[in-house]
Amino acid sequence: MPVNVKSKLISKEELKPGIFKFSVQADKIVTTAKPGNFIEIRVNNDIEPFLRRPISIYNMDKEKGILEFIFQVKGKGTKILSERNEGELIDIVGPLGFGTFKYSDYKNLSIIGGGIGVFPLYELAKNAKQDDKNVNIYLGFRNKDLVVLEKEFGQVSNNLTITTDDGSYAQKGFAIDFLRKDIEENKVDCIYACGPLQMLKAVRELAIEKNIPCQISLEEKMACGLGVCLGCAVKTAKSPQEAPEYWHVCKAGPVFQAKDVDI
Repeated sequence: MPVNVKSKLISKEELKPGIFKFSVQADKIVTTAKPGNFIEIRVNNDIEPFLRRPISIYNMDKEKGILEFIFQVKGKGTKILSERNEGELIDIVGPLGFGTFKYSDYKNLSIIGGGIGVFPLYELAKNAKQDDKNVNIYLGFRNKDLVVLEKEFGQVSNNLTITTDDGSYAQKGFAIDFLRKDIEENKVDCIYACGPLQMLKAVRELAIEKNIPCQISLEEKMACGLGVCLGCAVKTAKSPQEAPEYWHVCKAGPVFQAKDVDI
């Protein structure tokens, strides 16, 4: 069950211009949180902005009760959040989401992320590596100025591939091209993905084509994070055209079996 806590901001780091990593003390959340869960944050104590901001969990230290999340400044709410100072208390609800990453049935995991969608994949990779899984990671960015967490992901993977669209850093091209190569060499038991919608569509199609299990984490605008506002709907893959059926990302997800959703 999610809890509402006032968490002390222990450390704050700007990884890239406009991209911040916060570490907070949140014992009650990390005790039950799983890879793929997210949190809802009240950015300040004023009436405006009224709605909380949904943010993925990046990393957890369950022994110390520390939760880390990374976000990019995109609007008024995240701008206000980025201005919070170490030592302040942040109002957080979590862990949220029913659908989480599951890997116990697989040995060779392929984890693919794009842009800011790479953040929720770290806790998955870390846990899988600790459980002696073979973890191959593919991270794609537009250019070298946007590459983040290369060292961190390198420490929790057997093989890490970094790509940039323009070739300004590491491999030129798209992360999915390198994933496809490993699939053709029979190195993949299950795929895990988070990132831009177009990337997720391509990964989903590839997984279905190759008949490989695939779990994707969807990012939708959420007002409540609890399934009350019904704003984060995604159509199910098998829903009839004349009467479409929907799930809500905050409640049924954010992690889904790729074949089950129509994106």
